[in-house]
Amino acid sequence: MLKKNKTSKKIKASSRRKFFKAAVATTTVAASLTMPNVSFGAPVTLKMQAAWNGGKNIFFEMAKDYEKRVNQMAGGSMKLEVLPRGAIVKAEEITDAVSAGIVDAGHTASAYWYNKNNAAMLFGSGPTFGFSSQELIGWIEYGGGRKLLEEIFRSLNLNIISFFAMPSPAQPLGWFEEHINKISKIKDVEYRTSGIVTDVLSAMGFIVRKLPEDKTETETPMERDLIEGREFNNPTLDKEFGMQEISKHYHLGSYYKSIGVFELEFNRTKFNNLEPHHRAIIKYAAESVNSDNYWKAIQKYSTDLVKLMNDHQVNVHKTSDEILRAQLKAWDIVLAEKMNDPLFKKIVESQKVYCKKVMKYLFMNQPDYQLAYEHAFAEPSKVKIDL
Repeated sequence: MLKKNKTSKKIKASSRRKFFKAAVATTTVAASLTMPNVSFGAPVTLKMQAAWNGGKNIFFEMAKDYEKRVNQMAGGSMKLEVLPRGAIVKAEEITDAVSAGIVDAGHTASAYWYNKNNAAMLFGSGPTFGFSSQELIGWIEYGGGRKLLEEIFRSLNLNIISFFAMPSPAQPLGWFEEHINKISKIKDVEYRTSGIVTDVLSAMGFIVRKLPEDKTETETPMERDLIEGREFNNPTLDKEFGMQEISKHYHLGSYYKSIGVFELEFNRTKFNNLEPHHRAIIKYAAESVNSDNYWKAIQKYSTDLVKLMNDHQVNVHKTSDEILRAQLKAWDIVLAEKMNDPLFKKIVESQKVYCKKVMKYLFMNQPDYQLAYEHAFAEPSKVKIDL
């Protein structure tokens, strides 16, 4: 009886092994039939040219952060390579190059192609009606902005699709030879800037000069008193550019460039031919780096501002309300001239509808964070920080 039971157990064990082998084989076949069609061959390769110089440049670093996210999320099935400014085309040629398929993608900003249609500036270098760069991206994605952007693309026959990232803090008013705190002090001041804001500053009374983004070519005129003020972008880039070497009065806060975001452009045909999961990676990597770029920016900008003050004896001023109000009035003048374009007008009206509702909620709901800061420390301009 015992021998019979042992034989029976061996037969059952053998049957179980056969069953599991068959089950594994069946599962393997089923998995091969139901799994997504993931290519194990050569990865899809995309080249993205940035509008920013390579090397020690925080904007190029942020573009590489996007590259890193795309490649990690793709897991080897797609590879994005970000190239520096000028690697294939000039910065102002990126949009056309992406549209034509000369380069697959571009890491740029609307300020580089707004001359094709001034309405483009409303997607990254336009006026504020009370919102910040963060809410601008919110308007693009949830307030109807993307649909209006598509209208611009169609009107220009641009074969591109764009994603947006890095809600930039407001750019400084700039660097001057003295503290500029009254509108009377800016009359006839010769000032270097670029883009649509040249019209804004001209309306304020500045004598605007367009000079190249090259330190030697800009520094010499300023040292010779040919220009008395200039702007660049933020404390980090300004410091790397060397503005502290030619001026000691730095004015923070301005409406003339209070909105700024990166535009991540892709050739539409190339994008549409990608696998759905690759298209999703491109989109969601932009949303991810949107936050990371901002976190990095405020840490780096604030650190370099302290270095400008402590190491280079730069006098940092908050732009006066008098000058800020003058900027808003100047923007009104510039916008009035542009509103003759029906599409431009439609975009401005859409932004105002979104801003009127969203910012009412935020302004009424948010407490005064500066009040809490002063309670914990002191009035911001009086706070001393050692690194």
